[in-house]
Amino acid sequence: MSLLSSVPVLRVADYPAARAFWRDVLGFSVVEEAGEPVTGFGIYKRDQAQVFLIAWDGAEAAYPRWRAYFHTDDLDEIATRLDGQDVTGPRLTEYRMRELEVADPSGNVICFGEDVDRVA
Repeated sequence: MSLLSSVPVLRVADYPAARAFWRDVLGFSVVEEAGEPVTGFGIYKRDQAQVFLIAWDGAEAAYPRWRAYFHTDDLDEIATRLDGQDVTGPRLTEYRMRELEVADPSGNVICFGEDVDRVA
């Protein structure tokens, strides 16, 4: 058995705000949405990356770190897309990745990382 990829499933408190962030700021396309009578689940894709968003208005254990990590080969382009957002980084890590973090409107922390050795 081989595992080929993974998809983060993020809980979002305000689905329309999350939809706008992922689609309009980060450039993901909406593959599919579902929910009755109000949309509350979506599959989003950009290049080879996917994320599932699910409307959730319930308690969750506090966790201040990443909910999703995306590898990229152009961190500068991601940083440009995030202009005006509250971004941490980019910074060079001890494991030779350039990374930046941003929280979506529901507080899900997303990290984008670029392998320094791969782009050098």
